[in-house]
Amino acid sequence: MNVVVTEYRDEWTQQFSEESQKMKEIFGDEVIDIYHIGSTSVPGLKAKPIIDIMPVVKDIKKIDSYNEQMQGLGYECMGEFGIKGRRYFRKGAEHRTHQVHVFQEDNKDDITRHLAVRDYLRTHPDEARAYGDLKESLAKRFPRDFEAYKDGKDMFVKELERKALHWYKMM
Repeated sequence: MNVVVTEYRDEWTQQFSEESQKMKEIFGDEVIDIYHIGSTSVPGLKAKPIIDIMPVVKDIKKIDSYNEQMQGLGYECMGEFGIKGRRYFRKGAEHRTHQVHVFQEDNKDDITRHLAVRDYLRTHPDEARAYGDLKESLAKRFPRDFEAYKDGKDMFVKELERKALHWYKMM
């Protein structure tokens, strides 16, 4: 997968809205809420143009029964994919356009982590700018090496999560 980081695009909000509506129809009463997370959810933040969506559901085990409908939307069903209690779906294969991270409503740690980082970056433009600049420089340095790109931002992201969670708890 090529690593491409672009300037923020206003259309990402609309793409999230359209895709989340399709998931509401699939998951029905099982879904409690659906959040736009990740870098594309932060206005002004440079990002890989991949929409991250986080449905919060009543019972995570029931989500597996919707795999066929998600495949019908073009998603690859990946199960937990490295995070216990999550269901992960991705769309677009090598040219990924969407990632879906489904969590059960009582998984407060993962839900809070994602929302805290999003909201922190939305309210701390200097941090968002620094993060975007780092991602852009790593994408230029490692355009065909996603692992090196990911490793290059790992320490920044861990510190960002720590600050965001502390800030979120103080609100």
